[in-house]
Amino acid sequence: MDPVSPDGDLIRSAQLGDHHAFTELIHGCDNRMRGLAYRLMGSQPAMDDALQDAYLKAYRKLGTYDGRAAFSTWLYSVVYRTCLDHLRKRKRQAEVSLEVVADATPDGPGHEERTATRDAVRRALAALPPDQAAAITLVDGEGLSYDEAAVVLDTKPGTVASRLNRARSTLRSLLTDDDQPGSEAGGAR
Repeated sequence: MDPVSPDGDLIRSAQLGDHHAFTELIHGCDNRMRGLAYRLMGSQPAMDDALQDAYLKAYRKLGTYDGRAAFSTWLYSVVYRTCLDHLRKRKRQAEVSLEVVADATPDGPGHEERTATRDAVRRALAALPPDQAAAITLVDGEGLSYDEAAVVLDTKPGTVASRLNRARSTLRSLLTDDDQPGSEAGGAR
């Protein structure tokens, strides 16, 4: 194995069962994984549940990491698939709840407007299909290339581009509708 990741020694140690090495690997990627999981799951409790399962799966499947992609790309893939599993399960159980969590701490002038904008973006992202939400989160939010996002999403770069285009178009439409006078969340008039 010749990992693309600069964390090759940590990866090898973790693959040999070193729990501390695995914890360090996860710690280095955790904020980015939380960003993806939150955008897909829509709430902090759902994100936490999905990430707990994803990290457990990653630990169990660490032997399958072969170094052809960066460790973080491989981990994005595990987190993405786990979030999709949770979303499917939630849909089957008819417990779909897209909760918006806003920061409750005021930061001075313009806080209400920033909070309203943040909430509108979160609602719009939550309205996207998971594959589109993942594409826009990975490329626009996390800065992955189309090729890297394609590895995570187990698809082709052209499919990532297509999903991204649809997601951006839908977001533009949803956010424009939210800004119109007399519109209510989602553009119902």
